[in-house]
Amino acid sequence: MPDNKTHNETRSRLDSNQSRLQRKKASVISAAFVLVASLALYLYTLAPTVTLVDSGELLLAVYSLGVAHPPGFPLYVLLAHTFSLLPFGNLATRIHLASALSAALAATMMPLLVLEATLITSKPEQKTKVVKKRERESSPKIEAGLAKDASGSVIFAPAIVAGLLFAFSRTLWAYATIAEVYTLNAFLLIAISWLMTSWRRNVLESHANLSEASDRKLYIAAFLFGLALGVHHVTIGLMLPALAALVFATEGAKVFKSKRLLYCALISSLGLSIYIYLPIAASRSPLMNWGDPQTFQRFWWHITGKQYQAFFDPSLLRISQFVKLALREFGVAWMPLALGFAIVGLVNLFRRDKTMLCFLSLIIVADVAYCLCYEIDEDKDAYYLPAFIALTVAVGFGLRWLLVAVQTTNLKTALTPPLAAVFLLVVPAIALTSNFAFNDRSRYFIAHDYADNILKSVEPRGMLLTSDWQVYSPMLYVKEVEKSRKDTVVIDINQLRRSWYYGYLNQVYPETMEKSRAQVDAFLGDLRAWEQDPDAYNKNPALNNRINSRFYEMILSFVTNQIKDAPVYVTQEIATNRGGQDVKLTNSLSEKYEFVPQGLIFRVSDRASLNEFEAPQIVTRGLGDGTLRFEDDDVVKKKVLPVYLSMSVNTGNFFAAQAKHDKAIEWFKQALAIDPDFAAAKRALAASQNALQKQSQSK
Repeated sequence: MPDNKTHNETRSRLDSNQSRLQRKKASVISAAFVLVASLALYLYTLAPTVTLVDSGELLLAVYSLGVAHPPGFPLYVLLAHTFSLLPFGNLATRIHLASALSAALAATMMPLLVLEATLITSKPEQKTKVVKKRERESSPKIEAGLAKDASGSVIFAPAIVAGLLFAFSRTLWAYATIAEVYTLNAFLLIAISWLMTSWRRNVLESHANLSEASDRKLYIAAFLFGLALGVHHVTIGLMLPALAALVFATEGAKVFKSKRLLYCALISSLGLSIYIYLPIAASRSPLMNWGDPQTFQRFWWHITGKQYQAFFDPSLLRISQFVKLALREFGVAWMPLALGFAIVGLVNLFRRDKTMLCFLSLIIVADVAYCLCYEIDEDKDAYYLPAFIALTVAVGFGLRWLLVAVQTTNLKTALTPPLAAVFLLVVPAIALTSNFAFNDRSRYFIAHDYADNILKSVEPRGMLLTSDWQVYSPMLYVKEVEKSRKDTVVIDINQLRRSWYYGYLNQVYPETMEKSRAQVDAFLGDLRAWEQDPDAYNKNPALNNRINSRFYEMILSFVTNQIKDAPVYVTQEIATNRGGQDVKLTNSLSEKYEFVPQGLIFRVSDRASLNEFEAPQIVTRGLGDGTLRFEDDDVVKKKVLPVYLSMSVNTGNFFAAQAKHDKAIEWFKQALAIDPDFAAAKRALAASQNALQKQSQSK
């Protein structure tokens, strides 16, 4: 008959197993709840077509199984391409679904990560001499044991709330509704963190139980780390200091001298081999073949982002940018409730689990430090996703602290833990309500309308020159994916400075390129030499002048050959580029031609004839009707709205100069419909109304 000690040990193991099963079941339910809630929200607010910034280019890369801009994002392109094969919706919507699912999975992983992290406490159970000896040998102090308060609402409510908070956060939600790489990146980052945290807890439990721990999760994390480098390697790479600290705190310095480090490196390399896709894809000459990475040199340039290295410009002033984005990330800036809980959580971690505090802090510090050194424009918020993820985990600890405080103080009689857990839902509710207006893209047609409005002004077989990425990127989708206005020639002046771009132009516009073959070949010779050794051109004024002269001679050749048979158009930044990068092009064109405003673009003409211009009907959905909201730093407000406003006034002024004040008034009113306070439109409208009144009186 078994003695009481054996019976108690057996009973303890059964209770432990039962508790583990209950915890696992509750974890699955928590994650499933967040998955359903987040995915439903993202599908409801999904963009119906192409958006701005890199969306058009990425959609074309996915559609053609091509190569996207550096570093190429091979994992994203391959996964998103599978969504392009779905039998419903337009291509943009299908690929947007990939972003929505990735974001929902990222939000789903958040409660699992918070649960794993909160199961470890800095108050260790009693250890045997053997365990203490192991800890001394591993150098750092190992924080082991399960939290005694890790049960019921105290442990699961903060995890669920953290998951919902992350799902409703400004940045993740913003990229969940469009074609972008960042939601897949966030999912992999959180999955790696969860695997490493779970591995750490297993190791600590094995130390307490004098048993061997499995490294399976460590190796899976290593593989995902290598694979994740095939999405957005910069933000994933920034995790290395935090991961190294976590491993060191768990197993000590010995792990870095063991075979496990070698195994992790080899397994990560296996995941990293996803980059083999780039030269294979490039060899097919897809429509989007950015960088054409077929040679080792171009492959290396592409994955290291050589063309973007010029944007490295350290500045401590960018810390204000992070603060501004962080304040609006989880709600309104004037009520940073979530950030308050994050601070409480970090303070609580200082007492309970310094290892997790170090892990989260290193993620934030490394991420912010990198962003201080890199000048980012439109998608700067996405680069802070690692920091926002770490802050969300900290919020989970802050919420748990509150529930524990309620449970252990006199507040328990007035606010029970279950009731307090429900009360905590106000934190993600604030994020949901404050971010909804900015992230609801279900009626976001701005980019597609922008491309359509411009193409309306381009006559059949016309040529459009632009250096505005907000024009060219959605134009790639409209022309190459939707096959709209294939008769037109659209050329990006900025991309003409990259040798890979000529492969695309030769495919799509062979006749145009052949007419200017001599000028193209002359410039390409210099361009390829410059790509090999830009310093040689920077140090030699003669070479620098030659490459610049050949560049503009080539563009003028495009215009001269085109205008013989069909019209040529330029976007606003080219026609008005006084003192800018392409001022020589502007001056050269203006010496020979006039820029005649025609809708949202200018026609390059040797005479300003009103008879040649029939005003197109401009669609302005979402710009002035109140259906969409934008922050001041949004690309719509910074780069799209100013074009609509100024070009509406320019076109109105053109009609006014021809004494066609009735048509001029229509264009001035269109500008005021977008921005009622636009002073230039107000003045011009008043002048045309007075002139029209005088015309009527004179009759």
